[in-house]
Amino acid sequence: MGKLLIVGTVAFDAIETPFGKTDKILGGAATFIGLAASQFGAKSAIVSVVGEDFPKEYLDLLSDRNIDISALQVVKGGKTFFWSGKYHNDLNSRDTLATELNVLADFDPVVPGNFKDADVLMLGNLHPSTQLSVIKQMEERPKLIVLDTMNFWMDNALEELKEVIAHIDVITINDEEARQLTNEYSLVKAAEKIQQMGPRFVVIKKGEHGALLFHNAEVFFAPALPLEDVFDPTGAGDTFAGGFAGYLTETKNISFNNLKSAVIHGSNLASFCVERFGTERMVNLNKKEVNQRLLQFKELTQFDIELQ
Repeated sequence: MGKLLIVGTVAFDAIETPFGKTDKILGGAATFIGLAASQFGAKSAIVSVVGEDFPKEYLDLLSDRNIDISALQVVKGGKTFFWSGKYHNDLNSRDTLATELNVLADFDPVVPGNFKDADVLMLGNLHPSTQLSVIKQMEERPKLIVLDTMNFWMDNALEELKEVIAHIDVITINDEEARQLTNEYSLVKAAEKIQQMGPRFVVIKKGEHGALLFHNAEVFFAPALPLEDVFDPTGAGDTFAGGFAGYLTETKNISFNNLKSAVIHGSNLASFCVERFGTERMVNLNKKEVNQRLLQFKELTQFDIELQ
């Protein structure tokens, strides 16, 4: 059984979309990554921090899915990281209404001893210096280090981000962030530049338009499944990353062809995430639903053609 170490936020979110709004609900990058990865047989652990206000039922929800939470620090008297946002009508853009770092401001990650030899390290969206400190704590270099980041760190910690990028194997970012990081509008040229920074593989997410996987001169495109209802895009990118990393941890195969399958698995799980607010859909997801939708992906992308 492979081992997956997940580093990222475990948080409260409050979300407003054209379909409604929520009070504080379970959120955070590591939460979505962990729930998605739990669909596979890999053993996983979360390194994160919450406050004393974090409900025990949420902790139980994670541990009940075979996610090791021994490295999830609970700060006495502390308050959990909180984010609030409002999505526009197209659901592709949003306004941040509140960001309260709380206990995350002083977070010093500690990798549990039984995961210092993890096969896959999934670095969820956090300050690059925090991500780098986790890499340095690993006793053995993981077979695969996957990094998720965002434009905020490109604006505020670019040099630290570049240092982390030099140590990883896979980066997952969206198209806007790829362009900002490289000053290239063409995503093909952007991927080439990012690979020169260190990663062997580049995954560029295009939201409802799918995802691109680059490796040297090879390119693979995975569509996003057309959905009747999209309620809440929050966590979709993290769910994609969790499915991607979970599948690779389970299969123990990091060839380009297997990464193609990982992209499909990640896209498949992300398509469920957006159907409900927060983690609701991922918590109630079963294997039969996952497999049925994988068949839809297969039917969406397969065709026969005769060349003249």
